[in-house]
Amino acid sequence: MARLTMMRILRSSEYRHMPWKNGGGETVEIAVSPDRATIADFDWRISMATVATNGSFSTFPGVDRTLSILEGGGMTLSIEGRQPKLLTASDAPLSFPADVPTSAALSDGPVTDLNVMTRRQALKHRMRRIHVEGAHPVATNARDLVLFCHRGSVALVTGGVSATLHGLDTAILVQPASLTLTADIASEAFLIEIGPA
Repeated sequence: MARLTMMRILRSSEYRHMPWKNGGGETVEIAVSPDRATIADFDWRISMATVATNGSFSTFPGVDRTLSILEGGGMTLSIEGRQPKLLTASDAPLSFPADVPTSAALSDGPVTDLNVMTRRQALKHRMRRIHVEGAHPVATNARDLVLFCHRGSVALVTGGVSATLHGLDTAILVQPASLTLTADIASEAFLIEIGPA
């Protein structure tokens, strides 16, 4: 008998707005595990933020982070121990430790970014940007899989359940094994796979 996949849909109107840990701006919290966890005790966390000025990132001890630019002209990240890296909306997501000093310099005005963070001792994650037009099968061995629809609309089917995501909506799936994404028009989404470290 086929196993039903557990799926939770989060609409963009449901996201929590909260101040940055360092007080320098605002984050839109998309999803956090466990539910209602704070920035001090989450296992994993996915959020968006608008960066309007140059400055330092908040540090999160014992946490790994991946960042992708959603909108704007990009920013140069200076991560301790690495060469400065210009990150734009056309680049692949960038992974780095969230507990090393990091600062950002905007290239051409404010940017909106997508962040994934996991506790290093317990979990690891991978984020990738995908373009969907027509059918797009996805195989995964993630414990949790998060699909964030950035642009357009994406329909997903997995383990006997289905849903349609519109711009900035999110689906969280528990042990999905595989899923099929479809889009009638060119759409963009981010796949975030989370599993044991």
